[in-house]
Amino acid sequence: MNGSDHTQPRVVLVETSDALPGLLPFQAWDALGTAEVVLLRDVDAHPSAPHLYAAGLDLAELEPASLERGDLDLTRPGAPDDRRLAKALTSRALGGEVPVYLLGSADGGLAPALAGMAAEHGLQIELVFLAPLPEGTELLRLVEVMRRLRDPEHGCPWDAEQDHGTLVTYLLEETYELVEAIEAGSDVDIAEELGDVLLQVVFHARIASDRQAFGIDEVARGIADKLERRHPHVFADGDAETADDVRVSWEKLKAEEKGRTGPFEGVPETMAGLMLLEALQGKAAKRALVHEPNALPELRQLVEHLAADGEHEAAIGALAEALVHVSREVGVDPEVAARSAARRFRSHAEEVLRIATERGIDLAEQSPDERAALWDEHARSR
Repeated sequence: MNGSDHTQPRVVLVETSDALPGLLPFQAWDALGTAEVVLLRDVDAHPSAPHLYAAGLDLAELEPASLERGDLDLTRPGAPDDRRLAKALTSRALGGEVPVYLLGSADGGLAPALAGMAAEHGLQIELVFLAPLPEGTELLRLVEVMRRLRDPEHGCPWDAEQDHGTLVTYLLEETYELVEAIEAGSDVDIAEELGDVLLQVVFHARIASDRQAFGIDEVARGIADKLERRHPHVFADGDAETADDVRVSWEKLKAEEKGRTGPFEGVPETMAGLMLLEALQGKAAKRALVHEPNALPELRQLVEHLAADGEHEAAIGALAEALVHVSREVGVDPEVAARSAARRFRSHAEEVLRIATERGIDLAEQSPDERAALWDEHARSR
């Protein structure tokens, strides 16, 4: 709190945060405790009011003063409403009172307006600054906004009638829009789309809270706890020197936590076809089960032929475009075809792994030809 000459008329302004309305530094509580009454622009709207009432403080709305002709000078800082309140505070201070005013989100222009009158009246302004807010404070504001939107009496009718099922489409749309923003490399768009995805998380958590299932704290606590468990090299005495070490440790801990034994447990079948195939092949590769389709050699040659200057991504993209074109010509939905292939691959791989286990075969110790022979053996037996 600034200022030392208390013989001057003075006004005390106390800064607050809408996101953390009850979090005030001790200097603020000290200043508020010295006031006979704490003044606010709007007692009902100020988010800190309930906390001050709970602390036993008396609150009152500051009655704006009338502006005279000289007060309407447009060169003076602050909007007319700010200047009316500033004049009211100045009048109280000149009358021998030390008014204590609690700043709110609507009071951005009050301090400048008051400063414009300070020199004229020898007024001393003491500003009690809010303590630095921790990172993530605005997340609390988002949670409160969603709570109000879902309020059954005073909220939004559309938000109030949503459930987990009705929001799935929006979750997918926002996720794809985020991917698009990331690919475009626009920080402004990435920040906006991340906000839209975050809204979906908070929305679903609020819906669950309304049905007394879980809330946003359970969601945040769950993922924070998981990150600590899965990073023992950071939060405990684990050891991981490379990114590959971290991936291996993560998968091992994940399997132990979830009690998973099957190679493909945890892979959602609702994934898009190509993503599903990639996920299943990746899981199979970790079990040393790598199947090479019959057309793979020719396809590799074609990719190398199309990959000018080593641009394999462009070559794969060109092949994907051609594959979709051919699919349309023969009347096949490429997404359906990819998902069908994924289901066949999963079923085949699970059976091969089962046979290998029954025979005591360690696929990691088998040669590529031996693994291929086991795969083909099962294919012939079907």
